[in-house]
Amino acid sequence: MIATYAWDRLLVDPLPGPRGLGSFTGLRQVGPRTFLVEESSLPIAPAGSTLPRVAAELPVRLALLDPYGGGRGMSEQLRDAVSVFDIDRVLVVDVGGDVVARGDEPGLKSPLADALALAACADLPVPVDVAVVGVGLDGELPPEYVRGRLRAVGGGIDVLLKPQDAEVVASLFEWHPSEATAMLAAAVAGARGVVEVRDSGTQIVLDDTCVQVWRCPAGPLTQASPLVSRLVATATLDEVEDVVRDVCGFCEIDYERAKAAALVAGPRRPVNVEVIEERVTAFGSACAGRGADFVTFRRLAEAVGVPAGQYERFRAHLVRRWPHRAVVPLWSVRDRPTPLGVASLTGT
Repeated sequence: MIATYAWDRLLVDPLPGPRGLGSFTGLRQVGPRTFLVEESSLPIAPAGSTLPRVAAELPVRLALLDPYGGGRGMSEQLRDAVSVFDIDRVLVVDVGGDVVARGDEPGLKSPLADALALAACADLPVPVDVAVVGVGLDGELPPEYVRGRLRAVGGGIDVLLKPQDAEVVASLFEWHPSEATAMLAAAVAGARGVVEVRDSGTQIVLDDTCVQVWRCPAGPLTQASPLVSRLVATATLDEVEDVVRDVCGFCEIDYERAKAAALVAGPRRPVNVEVIEERVTAFGSACAGRGADFVTFRRLAEAVGVPAGQYERFRAHLVRRWPHRAVVPLWSVRDRPTPLGVASLTGT
């Protein structure tokens, strides 16, 4: 069973921040506070969500985490799920590593979701561990810093991911605009090189360390983080945001609000195929000139002005137009053969 937020990129959901239980129709209630997202669930317009399609394509029960009740509300949700499904262990999974943040680190950009999830697990009646996969792939904390924080609380390398692990979820990246998880899948499948991500153009290195899964007990990590410790007692998302601003000096939802407002107010650029192809070619050349080997599809879509709701169509067109560049789930900005081990993700 997986419990997760409904918090999509603006390419999918034009509303900033996460969605709650009241943002969907068709959720299946299985406990007082436990609601499952199913294939037939629908986000209420104008909201968008990838979760119903994820629920349709993955053989798991997908419970919706509602952050609008703060740390206390999410804790009650998880306690209910533990009881309803007779769960004996909880694993908090983070791609990248900002779950280990204290809150004052340079480069930290989006600590709220992971820190709140960890805070919600503080008093669960079952053992809780934290797994960090793809250390550094979120482009926030330096990889060695993340590994050092994990070692300090008794963590270490648990397993190494193998190509077959990426194949299990490969089909999702044909339509899901993930970045960190997409890079993880690419690295596990064998891709190596520099990837340009985010609207800031951060560059991430895919190397052999990206396949490591680090694991540590949740308790010591919670106690070592001023941010997580303070989020435990919050009772609303507004309180959560206030804590994040106080500890970190910013809140990522504020950034999303500003970005969403700019997208609405900005000029509407033409998006016909010829213009998009010209922009893709120019942007790819610029990325290569900056030393990148790949770019995420999300970064590329935002850079060339793909409208919300058109991501999957855009990506499919690029794969048909330039199949040699489709190092799925990444886009190569260099003319060279697909790296060994990645072709299995394309389905060809």
